[in-house]
Amino acid sequence: METAAEYCVVIVTTATEAEALSLADQLVAEHLAACVQVLPVQSIYRWQGAVHRAPEWQLLIKTRIALFEQVRDRLLALHSYEVPEIIAMPIIAGSSAYLNWIKEQTQKPPGG
Repeated sequence: METAAEYCVVIVTTATEAEALSLADQLVAEHLAACVQVLPVQSIYRWQGAVHRAPEWQLLIKTRIALFEQVRDRLLALHSYEVPEIIAMPIIAGSSAYLNWIKEQTQKPPGG
């Protein structure tokens, strides 16, 4: 196990699977994320004074903490929600091979 202070998982939810997959594709293509897992979830939340329950799609975005602001800004530009959930949780430990892979995948190639 290796200390992973420079890595995080960004969590985002969307209303549709299509939007979730589109966001995931964009982040990986732009080297802002190494991997994005897309999962169906049930959300219960308060919005405009009422409690709502809705099916959503959750993205678990593996990236570097140094890229969080770029990831956030890209999500805000592309997301359909007025106030999307965009939160980051640090990865406190992980296998060195996987963490190195995250680092490699989130570095833009020369000239890219």
